[in-house]
Amino acid sequence: MTIERINPPQLHPTPGYHHVTKVRADELVMLAGQCPLQPAGELAEGGLTGQTEQVIQNILTALEAAGATPADVVRTVIYVVSPDRDDLSAVWTQLNASPLAPAFTTASTLLGVAQLGFPNQLIEIDVTAAR
Repeated sequence: MTIERINPPQLHPTPGYHHVTKVRADELVMLAGQCPLQPAGELAEGGLTGQTEQVIQNILTALEAAGATPADVVRTVIYVVSPDRDDLSAVWTQLNASPLAPAFTTASTLLGVAQLGFPNQLIEIDVTAAR
């Protein structure tokens, strides 16, 4: 498998992700959007920070179950329930300071949204990996 991450010089600089991710792989791994739910199904406490930590742990668990690592991630979409750019920035900073950080060097999208599927859910992350 090869993953090539590219930032064409004609495009703006990024805060860590790459504009283009090219993949040659035998297998793609697509995770369902990972929510801030604990193993028993209850929503993680601690507001946006606590929910983000739970999503990180859920993604690490799901990737491991698929035989993949954060370095194998080729695409992420991060949904945050907030109109405030500071909240989005705080999530990006927390993700990049976590063991999941290599996943966010690839093609990534960060969005502020009105709501997500579970009551009081503040974050969800969609992940695709290649093996």
